[in-house]
Amino acid sequence: MSFASETKKELTAVDSRGCCKRAELSALVRLNGTVYIAEGREVLDIATENAAIARRIYTLLKDVFQVHAEVLVRKKMRLRKNNVYIVRIPRDADAVLCALGVSRKGSALVGGPPKKRLGRDCCRRAYLRGAFLAAGSVNNPEGASYHLEIALGDSEMSAGIIRLFSAYDLDGRVIGRKRGYVVYLKEGEKIVEFLNLVGAHQALLRFEDVRILKGMRNQVNRLVNCETANLNKTVQAAVRQIENIRLLQRTVGLDNLPPKLREVAELRLRHPDINLKELGAMLGGGVTKSGVNHRLRKLDEWARRVKESGE
Repeated sequence: MSFASETKKELTAVDSRGCCKRAELSALVRLNGTVYIAEGREVLDIATENAAIARRIYTLLKDVFQVHAEVLVRKKMRLRKNNVYIVRIPRDADAVLCALGVSRKGSALVGGPPKKRLGRDCCRRAYLRGAFLAAGSVNNPEGASYHLEIALGDSEMSAGIIRLFSAYDLDGRVIGRKRGYVVYLKEGEKIVEFLNLVGAHQALLRFEDVRILKGMRNQVNRLVNCETANLNKTVQAAVRQIENIRLLQRTVGLDNLPPKLREVAELRLRHPDINLKELGAMLGGGVTKSGVNHRLRKLDEWARRVKESGE
């Protein structure tokens, strides 16, 4: 089971108050519902490919409206040929839509989130939960990037979801696609906040565990890369220093160098692998890392002058 499926399965078990059930059902009906005429009556169908969500819709309808809906199962004819679960209200469709704050235009359901029915914080959270169950998806956090989205059919609904996101500082983005709009989150921290808002606490803990582990792994990689880069710089500097000292040995003679420079030059030749701090500790009286570096730069400068005079 994918991470998104596990998250939705967890959300279908969230217990909520009566007002929140109505808000969640409002989002599910608005995004997955259709109205049509059958045998002279208006019928409301709410479709989903997820059996757990279908059970959730059926239970919410029963709890909120005391309606015993019909449940149908059909097989998709295209792509993966998954089952499609249809929760059908065979009568009083308009009354249900009105109670949920869902508007219609002919057979199409239209409009954004019903502001009058989302006055409470708990109801706004429930509406976002319903929207995610109806049309949401979230990537496995173990993947290369973090991504949570809700696919919406029109600009009015996407603008409404963005407003709800903004109320919780989620910084959602919206992008247009062929079949409508997608509201999405890319930051791991914001996805965690969303999962907390809608009540997916087990998914949140798993997401955070993976995110923390990835963060630690990235930090270790950065430290290793930094240490490797520093080691490479140290090795390259040591090779250059030894080459310059040997040049001075052949041309000027180490005995002709000032005592302090001769001392560090001879030590560097005898100990090509040690760092500047260790080299300083071996010098007479002890010399700081900065002092050793200063002397080696003097030797590099002397070698440069010798090369230039030879040219």
